[in-house]
Amino acid sequence: MPFPIDFRKALRSFRYAGKGIADLFIFENNARIHLFVAIAVLGAGFYFRLSPTEWALIVTQIALVWAAEAFNTALEKLADAVSPEYHPLIKSVKDLAAGGVLIVAISAAIVGALIFYPKLLSLF
Repeated sequence: MPFPIDFRKALRSFRYAGKGIADLFIFENNARIHLFVAIAVLGAGFYFRLSPTEWALIVTQIALVWAAEAFNTALEKLADAVSPEYHPLIKSVKDLAAGGVLIVAISAAIVGALIFYPKLLSLF
């Protein structure tokens, strides 16, 4: 086998990643907001019996928002470690990263509206 796989190392990597995900939702307020919204959207998805394609879109949007929030949080923590004092470039980096999360969240909201709006209308 030309490329042996170290399964113990891989399992350790998954544990570290799992810890990162847990820390995201335990310590980051915005991530908890995204989690709450995701749970509500998933509940609505079950209620409206989404198609497999609709589920794929919803799950992808949720994952993108969570990933963007994780990258933003990691970048903010790194920036704080590098420059604990105020620095205009660090502020710009943090603002840009937060803007990236907002872009993804807006996209997710649009996808959600496109999927759920007709379903909500059918109730009335």
